[in-house]
Amino acid sequence: MRGMARSFCILAVAGALTLAVTSAAGARPHAGTGTSATIDTLIFAGAADPTYLDPALVSDGESFRITKQIFEGLVELVPGTTRVRPALALSWSVAKDGKTWTFHLRRGVVFHDGTPLTAAAVCANFNRWFNFRGPFQDASATYYYQAIFGGFKRNESPDLSAPLYRSCRAKDRYTPVIALNKRSGPFIPSLVLSAFAIQSPTAMAKYGANQGELRNATFYPTGSYAFAHPTGTGPFMFESWKVGERVQLRRWNRYWGKKPALNRVIVRPIADNTARFQALQTGEVFGYDLVAPQHVGTIESNSQLKLLNRPSFNVAYVTINSAKPPMNNVLVRRAVAYGLDRGSVVRSFYAGRATVANEFMPPSLPGYEPNVTKYAYNPERAKALLRQAGLTLPVSIDFYYPTGVSRPYMPDPKRNFEAFAASLEKSGFKVNARSEPWRPDYVKDVNQGTAGHLNMIGWTGDYGDADNFLGTFFQTYSPQFGLRNATLQNLLARAEAETNQATRERLYRDANKLIAQLVPGVPYAHTRPALGFRTFVKGYVASPVGTDPFAPVSIGGQ
Repeated sequence: MRGMARSFCILAVAGALTLAVTSAAGARPHAGTGTSATIDTLIFAGAADPTYLDPALVSDGESFRITKQIFEGLVELVPGTTRVRPALALSWSVAKDGKTWTFHLRRGVVFHDGTPLTAAAVCANFNRWFNFRGPFQDASATYYYQAIFGGFKRNESPDLSAPLYRSCRAKDRYTPVIALNKRSGPFIPSLVLSAFAIQSPTAMAKYGANQGELRNATFYPTGSYAFAHPTGTGPFMFESWKVGERVQLRRWNRYWGKKPALNRVIVRPIADNTARFQALQTGEVFGYDLVAPQHVGTIESNSQLKLLNRPSFNVAYVTINSAKPPMNNVLVRRAVAYGLDRGSVVRSFYAGRATVANEFMPPSLPGYEPNVTKYAYNPERAKALLRQAGLTLPVSIDFYYPTGVSRPYMPDPKRNFEAFAASLEKSGFKVNARSEPWRPDYVKDVNQGTAGHLNMIGWTGDYGDADNFLGTFFQTYSPQFGLRNATLQNLLARAEAETNQATRERLYRDANKLIAQLVPGVPYAHTRPALGFRTFVKGYVASPVGTDPFAPVSIGGQ
């Protein structure tokens, strides 16, 4: 559920780092000042602090923004696309059984603690995930592992599925062999996820990476690894993290690939859309993500600023929790769908940078089905369905929305909520407004199914496969949606295991039709997010999946 955030005030970057910032609107780093930070430090604004810096234990974009720079996986995406290319693995192949994968690693790669990348290190990471116990099996700890690999070696909950992963062995020093329990079409594409980045086994053991607990049903690491010692092979290494102020990274000079031009990266958490925009205008930051639609025109008209467009690869939706009466009745869920004025929200709050969504996956993915059941705004139809369900109007429901956050698919959650609440009130519902801070409460409650009858959330895809959308949401039971439907789950399981692309596409089209009939939620927007920069920032490539590498970036004339 990529996008956790915390609401923080704007805090100035302290000490010598402020030398990289000028207050004039025309600020530009330049050489000759005697301050290296003016020409080799990128100051970037995200919407929040990361949650933790152990990528195996997070599911949010703000965390992955940082871990993307520190860690690498066996494979990665070609910048700006959803195409897979080699990363730590130079090549890979699959046996005739379709379940045994052999990887050939790059040689001479070193973790930031000086230990070597080997096949044994790769296997240690896969086996770590597989052997997670206790609190680590909670969805708040290992959301992505469970979404892709299912269950663990010893499942401790009946809601966990059988594991996809079986074993890993080091055939030799640079050849890990990974065995799966069944064929998996999305196995290789899914390995681009930061959650499956390869981490230093030595550092994880030294700093307690496998220590954690549940507090009030939310997972928290208790070792220091996830806060102060994240150790990967990436082009930047961790330097410091002051919550509410900055995460600071510095160049890893023993990096196996092309060395970054930047010496340092500073990522600041600025929750408010306008505050991030103003920080760019004044030169306090050199770039920021999640440009609000109302600020796009101003950036485009300023010769000292520029806009980058992220390819559309997301969906915003309203969750309907089918486990909470009266939402266990499909007639009531359909009434919600007719009662949400999606078109008005998209027209009013996205400045022409979004289209109305009718499915839980973007139209660009194979398997999208144009001819699903659609729910145009119709208050009278919604009321009729509620009466048909035997309910007395108005029907009281709890509707949750997040505070202190802006997401690519939801730039201003409160405005979306207010518009949706108003349209539902006209459609036979009595809406009880509920709000929570995005971090740590909101996403946790959405994932665990405790965020009311309805809530607003969304998803930015991680790799180019329908399984990353439909499979993630509906292939196994999700407390978020509270929907149990064996037909849908079996359909998605067949699609995941299918290796014939034409057959896979047909199965996903069938799944989209069934989802539209079951109405486990209401998709409402696909957006084209924007990033804003000072013009002297060069080489930034925006990824459709929302986690961008900083290694190609340079400042000014570098």
